[in-house]
Amino acid sequence: MKFEMRGEMRLEQKMKLAPRMIQSMEILQLPILALQERIEQELNSNPVLEVDEPTNPESASIEQQSESDTDGKDSAADTEADKTEDFSRLDSIDENYSKYINQTDYLRRRSQSDEPDRKLEAIKNTAAPSQSLNEYLADQWRLVETDEPTKKAGTMIIDYIDEKGYLTVRLEQLHNKDRSDFSFDDLKKALELVQKLEPVGIGARDLKECLLIQIAQCGEDMSFEASLIEEHMNELLENRLPDIARKMDCSIDAINEAIRRIARFDTSPGLQIGRNQNHAIKADVIVEPAEDSFGYSIRLADSNLPALRINDYYVEMSRDTAADKKTKEFLQNNIRSAQWIIGAVEQRKNTLLRVTRAVVKYQSDFFDKGQLYLHPLPMSKIADEIGVHLATVSRAAAGKYIQCSWGVLPLRKFFSGGTEDDQGQALSWEAIRAKLQKIIDQEDKSRPLSDDQIRRKLVEVGINNLARRTVAKYRKVLNIPAARFRKKY
Repeated sequence: MKFEMRGEMRLEQKMKLAPRMIQSMEILQLPILALQERIEQELNSNPVLEVDEPTNPESASIEQQSESDTDGKDSAADTEADKTEDFSRLDSIDENYSKYINQTDYLRRRSQSDEPDRKLEAIKNTAAPSQSLNEYLADQWRLVETDEPTKKAGTMIIDYIDEKGYLTVRLEQLHNKDRSDFSFDDLKKALELVQKLEPVGIGARDLKECLLIQIAQCGEDMSFEASLIEEHMNELLENRLPDIARKMDCSIDAINEAIRRIARFDTSPGLQIGRNQNHAIKADVIVEPAEDSFGYSIRLADSNLPALRINDYYVEMSRDTAADKKTKEFLQNNIRSAQWIIGAVEQRKNTLLRVTRAVVKYQSDFFDKGQLYLHPLPMSKIADEIGVHLATVSRAAAGKYIQCSWGVLPLRKFFSGGTEDDQGQALSWEAIRAKLQKIIDQEDKSRPLSDDQIRRKLVEVGINNLARRTVAKYRKVLNIPAARFRKKY
């Protein structure tokens, strides 16, 4: 076998994404709140990018004057013939830069004005980080009066309480025979004290114990409810109320009343403290009925997005032949970056508007009548409609929301497959799930429908090609329990 190295030429084609295209795709995929944050980052990092604020007539005249001065300077630079003009330009550097400074008088006005600092206001209005459950319990535990071994045991127990408020390990696992700072009895005593902390029900090892702790501390006579949970928890979870009534020698109405009282308690008490705050959903597009009552008016909800522009002062400095070479390169790179971000934002607006208009066109029945009339709509159909790639439509729909008369809905909701009913009318899977939900809402809760009975109900309304397992899958997607759990006695 012979090994050798040699060079060869090969012709091939490769697809490479330019940085500008990558940036455009990233901007297109951002929802409105993330886009606001991205623009704020660009404004902080790029000195040539600024917010286009309304200008007064005085500033407009200054801009016109700067344009005429720039044209004169460029023509003078192009017609340089000898070194005499070079020296004269060097003598006039101070005058040129004073002209640049005069152009930026709005910066001085902003610094001298009484306008509030938006960043400082945002910091002041930002809520302080919420206290975690562990910190909340530790603060209470410091005030508990007990012996030192129990104190140490309680601190360890608190460290193993999860976010829902349950103790995730057995006490036997927390006890180490080799350590002498606390015993197993200290652990049991500490757990009893921890379970008396706020919120009520904390430190339980299962749902049964959590409910019993809350019943014991509620201050009401709930001995019947305590017996129901203590002795018949499994039957209660399986909705076998007749069996419970026979064993406890009571009526089903008494059990239902007990269940109603038990339902007041919190099955995840730890979430009351340090609960993660859900971020607000803000619509990217607003769809409203047109004023002439025909069709819909579609507009972008981008009023909070600042209008961007490139600072004329830095543009003129980047063209000045008297400026330092490194300075000019720095400004030119930032100007290109600013142009890219401005172009990407405008392209995002245009693409999102075109996609939404096409969606409203094909889903007009939904906007007129509701979710039961949502039609199947593949993304490829919208891509062909507006003349873009399928991936562009996917990015435009990612994380975006539409505000309409039916609420604030994800844009992806309008893209789904579907089937046809007996009359040949196309129905999306979302519409079929809505029909399934309607059937279950209207059922007799004393005799709830099984999955096969639901399938037959769907056949009666024209949807005859669904299997029973498909009905069960859609029911689980809608978080609807099985028939025996929906039964009301």
